[in-house]
Amino acid sequence: MVSKNTICLWYDGTALDAAQFYARTFPDSAVGRIHRAPGDHPSGKQGDVLTVEFTVMGIPCLGLNGGPAFRHSEAFSFQVATDDQGETDRLWNAIVGNGGQESACGWCKDKWGVSWQITPRALTAAIADPDRAAAKRAFDAMMEMGKIDIAAIEAARRG
Repeated sequence: MVSKNTICLWYDGTALDAAQFYARTFPDSAVGRIHRAPGDHPSGKQGDVLTVEFTVMGIPCLGLNGGPAFRHSEAFSFQVATDDQGETDRLWNAIVGNGGQESACGWCKDKWGVSWQITPRALTAAIADPDRAAAKRAFDAMMEMGKIDIAAIEAARRG
């Protein structure tokens, strides 16, 4: 690992599958070194994939195949700033369409339980609008959405 600070994500034997999906789905993402267990351990055998180094949009991560003891939660999420509806749709649909699940306000989970916020830059700008009434309209519209609809956010912002 080159980075001094790396996000470690716990998986139940599926770290390599997750890393490969992220590398295929997100720009500036890749699978790095794969480390195999030098001996048997509580959640696996010698030679099993123990850790996988990968990046998600330039962020260094380590997937640890630690077994079934811990699950992901919404307390951690990747927030992805998208530039347009096409990118928003592509990323949302990739995550949800690969065994993931939809949530509210631009949130979804991948099939490994990792939470993602697919957040259009237009949404961020709208809810930070100095016109607080416009910001509230955009915020209220977001609160009714799963995947963010940029045109609807912009329409709400305009009133």
